[in-house]
Amino acid sequence: MKTSSVLVLMLAVGPGITWAQEAAPPPSSAPGFSANAPEVPYVPTPEPTVEGMLSLAGVKPGDVVYDLGSGDGRIVISAVRNHGASRAVGVDINPERVKEAQDNARRASVEDQVEFRQGDLFDADLSGATVVTLYLLPTVNERLKPKLLAELKPGTRIVSHGFDMGDWAPERQTQVDGRTVYLWVVPEPGAEPPAAR
Repeated sequence: MKTSSVLVLMLAVGPGITWAQEAAPPPSSAPGFSANAPEVPYVPTPEPTVEGMLSLAGVKPGDVVYDLGSGDGRIVISAVRNHGASRAVGVDINPERVKEAQDNARRASVEDQVEFRQGDLFDADLSGATVVTLYLLPTVNERLKPKLLAELKPGTRIVSHGFDMGDWAPERQTQVDGRTVYLWVVPEPGAEPPAAR
């Protein structure tokens, strides 16, 4: 008797559960969802890797460094404070990270040399950069590659912590505390980037 009562209850309630699931709004319209939600989780680059990235890129006075997905601002701040970059710009989609980065820049007394912009890195104007730093994901790096090649001047250095750019072979790669760092240089117009082996 108990089995048939449970079965009748499931048959009676089951369609309601299905209806409720179908009636729920899709995630993109749910409260609190942002169409511009980060595609990459916030994981800060360790300080030794930050220094390794900026050293591999050869950051020096006169450089303008852009960090895409800048998080707490550590790469941007180090570029001007430790490597002498003239200016550095961080782009992050998360307003909380941007505020944290601005606070960190004030504490480091470099707020006059750095700027943090809240926005989508795919919409950012990168044309002023001489160095671009990344700690994203392989799929994001590959989607970003055409933008980098179209907007950056020849000779601009690109460094990525942890992930390559698919079929674009790096000029160099190195290990920093067991983490891989890649370097690419934007080729002259019309020249094909070197293919990965």
